[in-house]
Amino acid sequence: MSDIVNGLGRASAYGALGLVLLILGMVLIDLLTPGKLGRQIWEDRNRNAALLLSSALVGIGGIVFTSIWTTYHDFGKGLVSTAAFGLLGLVMMAVAFVVVDLITPGKLGATLVEPEPHPAVWVTASCNIAVSAIVSAAIA
Repeated sequence: MSDIVNGLGRASAYGALGLVLLILGMVLIDLLTPGKLGRQIWEDRNRNAALLLSSALVGIGGIVFTSIWTTYHDFGKGLVSTAAFGLLGLVMMAVAFVVVDLITPGKLGATLVEPEPHPAVWVTASCNIAVSAIVSAAIA
């Protein structure tokens, strides 16, 4: 029984940390794009903004999953590792966003929240997933 209680405690701690990292990811995407992200997705039904945010959330989720999976035997180390690698993933996604913005015409953030579908959102979403895969591979 104590294993179950212990597991629930660990799951709660990892879950809370994962939620914090996901929220930070939403804030980061909101900062990188013009306007209010929540309004663009839920009120304006902007598919570009939704795909961009979704890719970041899937990426961070993958990093958090990998970190937990590889360090579960040491709870304290696992929490620190998950926080560190999650934050690294967010920073790397932001850097990749800025680099793509610098090497492409126009302002990437504005392009990605246009109401009409834009191919640049697929490139940026793929970049988010690729960055998270690289960070996840570095964990293991």
